[in-house]
Amino acid sequence: MLSAKSLFQEILDNDESFRLFCSIAASGESQGGWENGRIAALVPQSERALAPKIARHGADEDKHGRIFNALMKRRGLEPVEVPFDTDYTMLLERRGIGLAHEKLKDDQPLTVQDIVTYLAHSRVTEQRASEQMELLRKHFAHHPDIGRAVKMISNDEHDHLAYCHEELLRFAYAGHGRAIQQTLRECAHAEIRIHRDVSLAVMAHMGRILGWPRGKVAALAAGIHAVYLYERAAGWRRMVSLKMPERRDALGGPAAAAPEFA
Repeated sequence: MLSAKSLFQEILDNDESFRLFCSIAASGESQGGWENGRIAALVPQSERALAPKIARHGADEDKHGRIFNALMKRRGLEPVEVPFDTDYTMLLERRGIGLAHEKLKDDQPLTVQDIVTYLAHSRVTEQRASEQMELLRKHFAHHPDIGRAVKMISNDEHDHLAYCHEELLRFAYAGHGRAIQQTLRECAHAEIRIHRDVSLAVMAHMGRILGWPRGKVAALAAGIHAVYLYERAAGWRRMVSLKMPERRDALGGPAAAAPEFA
């Protein structure tokens, strides 16, 4: 029987598939760390109070990248080059979602609208990240090798999502509500397509590594397409709603240190 737990257990048990999984995850987290670091440095003067939270977001993402690299090192594995078709963050940027890297490489201050765009993009992608890590936490929180990492990253992603909700609501109350909703919808619809494409690509690479039969690959692809159809019809709405989180100021203070993996 195919299940999320059994599939990830296969990936976890094989060195090559585990190395690819961690390499993809580490690359995406490190890219997110760089993006947030640049945004924090370029925040407009009127929003400088937000800069420490954006920097904390970036520090968390950098930490997650180090954790995935440490998980590989613990098993004597080196990172591999991330296949183009599995690079989620790069594909989002190429589709014009979020802030362009060319803008972030410049030294010109961002605008308030840029910050709204960044937060809306983050609200959508952090929804995905939070759900994925919650799924791993459900099945592997007590795993001797990855349990601590899964719990820490899951907690961080939950905080990142709470921060996005709180800050977007603050901007909505300040008169940016229409722009926020438009940007959220655009980001959500683009993200679900890219998530589908990346999921298909990752499963294809894993299938080749693990020698999955055609029937299994076809069943997994059908499941990915079914999720996409649901998200295109109605599931995208969960990515655009805004609600004040129970935990306020979730990114106030420094990032927690990454756990050691001997």
